[in-house]
Amino acid sequence: MRKIFVVSSIVVVALIAFLAYRYSSNWYYWYILVLPFVLLGVYDMIQDKHSIARNFPVVGRARYLAEWMRPKVYQYFVEPDYDGRPFSRIFRNVIYERAKNISDTTPFGTQLNVYSDGYEWMSHSIGAISADKLNDDPRVLIGGKECTQPYNASILNVSAMSFGSLSNAAVMALNGGAAMGGFAHNTGEGGISEYHKKYGGDLVFQVGTGYFGCRDKEGKFDEEKFKEKAILPTVKMIEIKLSQGAKPGHGGILPAIKATPEIAEIRHIEPYKTVISPPSHTAFTTPEGLVLFIDKCRKLSGGKPVGFKLCVGRKHEFIAICKAMIKTGIKPDFITVDGGEGGTGAAPVEFSNSVGMPLREGLTFVYDTLIGFNIKKEIILIASGKVSTGFHIFRAFALGADLCNSARAMMMAVGCIQALECNKNTCPTGVATQDPALIKGLVVEDKKKRVFEFHKHTVGSFVELMGASGLKHIDEINRSHVHKRGPLNDSKTYEEIFPYISEGSLLQKESVPKRFIRDWSIAQAESFNPRFESVFIEED
Repeated sequence: MRKIFVVSSIVVVALIAFLAYRYSSNWYYWYILVLPFVLLGVYDMIQDKHSIARNFPVVGRARYLAEWMRPKVYQYFVEPDYDGRPFSRIFRNVIYERAKNISDTTPFGTQLNVYSDGYEWMSHSIGAISADKLNDDPRVLIGGKECTQPYNASILNVSAMSFGSLSNAAVMALNGGAAMGGFAHNTGEGGISEYHKKYGGDLVFQVGTGYFGCRDKEGKFDEEKFKEKAILPTVKMIEIKLSQGAKPGHGGILPAIKATPEIAEIRHIEPYKTVISPPSHTAFTTPEGLVLFIDKCRKLSGGKPVGFKLCVGRKHEFIAICKAMIKTGIKPDFITVDGGEGGTGAAPVEFSNSVGMPLREGLTFVYDTLIGFNIKKEIILIASGKVSTGFHIFRAFALGADLCNSARAMMMAVGCIQALECNKNTCPTGVATQDPALIKGLVVEDKKKRVFEFHKHTVGSFVELMGASGLKHIDEINRSHVHKRGPLNDSKTYEEIFPYISEGSLLQKESVPKRFIRDWSIAQAESFNPRFESVFIEED
């Protein structure tokens, strides 16, 4: 578009000059009409704040006109309401405003229907605490008994997004922001590129089923290649991806056209050849195999924290993993729970909409299971799944999380406008494309500051909410602090919706709570397959 503008401007100016010379003595009036647009286009191409205007001079400004004409704060986020209707659940403009370090306040009170099914709110306290008396940068130490290089993590970090799905400029902006704010940047399963390392931001090296960046020629896990990446100083943790919320149980496809020589070198694949990631791992096939693989990766990395990420599916499989932890004594340093509402650049619509447990249910189940096996105190829980605001962080903490990851909001901080072109390589802002002409629109030095500002203000908002509840530390947050409205105005706390279970109650069959007993009975450390076809439970 930039080339088209330059060529068309030259042609138009030359044509006006010719016609004016031949047919009009008042030729300069035509320049008065045309030159302002030419100058505006030149300015658009050299400014570094707006990607759309840089990539689409003059015409790209129609987007800002459309933004001005619609409501200024609350925008539709293409997310269904609890009864299926779209509404302003996520404050998209608030994300943009925080990223730009401008006011994110809203006039005229709440614009949500507080009496609708599913509306959530948190309890405040008469004895509220001023935010300036609280720690404005809460941290969580990640690392169990076997970890010799624990990581002191921020409560909000960049979730997994791969180079290849994102442009090199977007990756650098995210990592630059992470370096400025002292928070972590998950590489995604696409491996570690030079763009991940340029600004020195803390990295979480994600290992997926394709083992990109640490695979041999047959696509199997390569210990030496893994070790080479894992011991890098900027790599602070390793995350083994079992599944993701956007498409759990589904492998990925990297089209041949996207397997450029650069990406092929990073991922250790053949250039311009389609690569299909399997839906499950080949380095292990049982719960015991998983925890042994975790132990191997921890040793190869030099004692860095190692954990796994999953979207909860069949409950007995996670219980089987916990039984394997008890049997072997090997535990992950952290577990990332991704909700079924998580996003991706491209996924089959059925997987996106109808597979995987949502974050609230998945997070509470994982937390309760770890408590039941009396191992939660050794494992940090990370929540991921449309975490975009301070309230989302507070809610995740109330349900059992120790910290959060965010992908969608971080992309929007970089400049994503939800053009829904991620899977077409035509992202107009240069965020999710490999087209060099579009990537030029994303100025890293500007966008990394926006990532930093979004993180700072969102964590600050969370701290203010914690103070409003009269709480001094994140460990004090629990399920009684958040309410949810149900049908017929029947509101309950999350403690009532998801009752806590007793610590250690899953260690012996006699003490297993009724809602766990079927999955607990069929789970086995030696296999992901159930022990029996079914277990019938008599009702009281």
